[in-house]
Amino acid sequence: MKVYTKTGDTGTTALFGGTRVPKDHIRIDSYGTVDELNSYIGLIRDQEMEDHYKTMLIEIQDRLFTVGAILATPPEKEVMKNGTLRLQNLGIVAADITLLENEIDTMEEALPPMTHFVLPGGHSTVSYCHIARCVCRRAERLAVHLSHNETVPPIAIMYLNRLSDYLFVLARKLSFDLKATEVKWIPRK
Repeated sequence: MKVYTKTGDTGTTALFGGTRVPKDHIRIDSYGTVDELNSYIGLIRDQEMEDHYKTMLIEIQDRLFTVGAILATPPEKEVMKNGTLRLQNLGIVAADITLLENEIDTMEEALPPMTHFVLPGGHSTVSYCHIARCVCRRAERLAVHLSHNETVPPIAIMYLNRLSDYLFVLARKLSFDLKATEVKWIPRK
């Protein structure tokens, strides 16, 4: 199988199930941003950190492939000709969100309470987490935008929302672990 197909040379691409749409379609922008997020999470995972975080990040990357598949599938193509759901065994489930929440709670137990907003930075690994968080928020906004016109399973949006929270807390926890300075944002008076 060749990487290049030439079928997108005119500015269209195929969704899951074969429907062709312009490359600037909100659905493409939505799952493309999830793909961008997945790449940034790979960058975070390549940094020096505890194995537990790396294992979690692999799990998250796997789930993001699922979110991308969900977003790449138009509602009319969710059911195959034989009547089975295309993403039947692939979906995001409540346990995926609970896992993120449990991880957030565990990390927060080891951190000092937040008293101010925090400026992104302090260490390159922490900065990568903040970039991923911002990309995650954009992916969430695009998925919400898509949901105004087409069906998007609410749990996919919930997962992106919780993942951005996870990435924020991971940034704080890695700051703590790396003994990086966490700079508080204190507004001018």
